[in-house]
Order: sequence, then C-alpha cells, then structure tokens
Amino acid sequence: MKTANTKSILAIEKMNRLGKEGTPFFFMIDYAMENPVVYDVEELGSQPILFNINGVRNHPYKQFEKKKVNLKKQPISFEKWENGFNDALKNINFGNSYLLNYTANSPITINLTLEEIFYRSKAKYKLLVQDKFVVFSPEIFVQIKNGVISSFPMKGTIDADLDNAEELLLINKKEMAEHATIVDLIRNDMSIYAKKVRVEKFRYIDELKTSDKNLLQVSSKISGALEDNYQEKLGTILFSMLPAGSVTGAPKKKTVEIINEIETYDRGNYTGVFGFYDGQNLDCGVMIRFIEKDGEQMYFKSGGGLTFQSDAKTEYQELIDKIYVPII
Repeated sequence: MKTANTKSILAIEKMNRLGKEGTPFFFMIDYAMENPVVYDVEELGSQPILFNINGVRNHPYKQFEKKKVNLKKQPISFEKWENGFNDALKNINFGNSYLLNYTANSPITINLTLEEIFYRSKAKYKLLVQDKFVVFSPEIFVQIKNGVISSFPMKGTIDADLDNAEELLLINKKEMAEHATIVDLIRNDMSIYAKKVRVEKFRYIDELKTSDKNLLQVSSKISGALEDNYQEKLGTILFSMLPAGSVTGAPKKKTVEIINEIETYDRGNYTGVFGFYDGQNLDCGVMIRFIEKDGEQMYFKSGGGLTFQSDAKTEYQELIDKIYVPII
C-alpha cells in the first residue's frame, strides 16, 4: 500500500516474533500506519490503555451512574463539507476512484467523560486511551482462528425507525454497489496470504441501539485458509491489508491519495485498527465510532462511502447519523 516507515517495520517484526513465540499481545495501528504500537501483556500493564475486544478485556468492570446521555452535535457546515464532496465526485467521474470513504471531524458536547463512554457503551470493540480518545466500534476487521482468517466489512447504514428500513437498505442500488466493491477489495487483499478465499455471507444486517436513534448496518463475511506457519507472519499479514478497505475505497492506493487531498483534518488513529492476540487466535476491529479529546473540546470523527450515485444531502445526513454513543 505504501512504503513502510521504521515504526511500521518494527511493529511488523515484533508481531511476527510474538506470534511465533505464542506470546499474547495488544496492537493499535493508526490509519496512516505511521505510529503503530505493539505491547505484550507485561508491557501493556504500564500503558494508559483499556480495551474490551468481544469480551476479552484488560480491566475490571467499573460501575457508573446511569444518567441520561445529553449529546449535542455541531457538525461541519454543509457548505464546507460539500466542497470536499464535490472534489470526491469529480475524481469518481474522472475514473480515479469508484468508491471513496469521505470523513469529517465534528465538535460535540456530551455530559460524559471518555471513561464513562468507554464503560457504558455497548460495542464489540471498545478502546480507551485515557484523556485522548475512546472507540466503540461495531466493525470487525480481521479474526484469525485455527488457521482461518475472516474479515467482516461493514458498508451501508439506515435509520432503523424508518418504514421498511431493512428492505430500503437492501434494495438501494448505491448501497449494493458500494458494499459489493468493498467485499471484492477485501477479498483481493486477503488473497495475498490466504488460499480458498470465499464470501461466506453476503449482506447481512445488524441493528445498533444508540442514545439518539437505532441504526441498521450491512456486513458481509469473507474467509480464507492461511499457511501452517501463519503465526510467525501475523504482522506481515495484517499490515498487508491496511488501511482497511471499508474506510478507504477502491482502487485503494489512488483513493487514499484523493482522501489525503480532500479531507481537511488528520484522521490519526480514527479508521485504524486495534486488537489482541491471545497466543493462538487474533481478533481486531476497525477504529470507527471515535471520539477524540483536544483540551476541553471533544470531536466525533465520522463519514461514509461515496460513489457516482451519491447525493450530497443524503451523505451529509449519514455523517451526522453516525455521531452517536451506543448507550441506552
């Protein structure tokens, strides 16, 4: 995808070594792969990092008062957002990209701390880097179990309270094309190191309950078989698939270049990945649903995929709908 820097090279080597040894480790890889971190369990104890990955966690349960969530969104103005949208559509119409994930940074106010959001959120993948950011992601990136690698790209969102919401989502031609593109991209990414890659489930729906509204989201499952010595190549395999196709687009290399030109902020860790290797199996999620703290101000990073069929107002509303916390 890009020339690896020194930090990425060291992270890959460390993941490969720990995988070969069967030593459990935590990893967090930012979107640009410029500042990845890998910690074995002993090292992790001294870091200001808490995680819960499908029930695997490095912290005791902590009880907080279940006060009603008061979240106020201050999204980027439509006019400013539309400038980037128009640039993206020009590139799509020129054939430089046919799916582009366009994101933005929206100030929010909320009556919860990052720590409260972490403990009270309901999500498959939760991460807290204390006083910096919190993630409560529904999206699996990669799972490796008994030599089988699986990825679960998530593309397609709708308000669950709309009449016939599930049917509307599944028959939407733009959403279908977007999802199929990402499935094909990730299938190709996975084929670099896996054999017998196949789509096991295509376009199944999950419901997400939030403090604001309920959402339906579409995912697929893609799986393949790794070689017997895959554990000593964990870093190599994972980095070869980054950045995640569901948060970039296709073709990936050119689309990432366009994203870097049109987005007006630094994604940082947003849309990167984090996960845990338990000595046998690996599980990691995409860092979407992301709140970052800068001084006293909090920012919610969100976005969605654009195709030639995209409507600016609809895509802008999706960006706003994704500003939520999964707390009831």
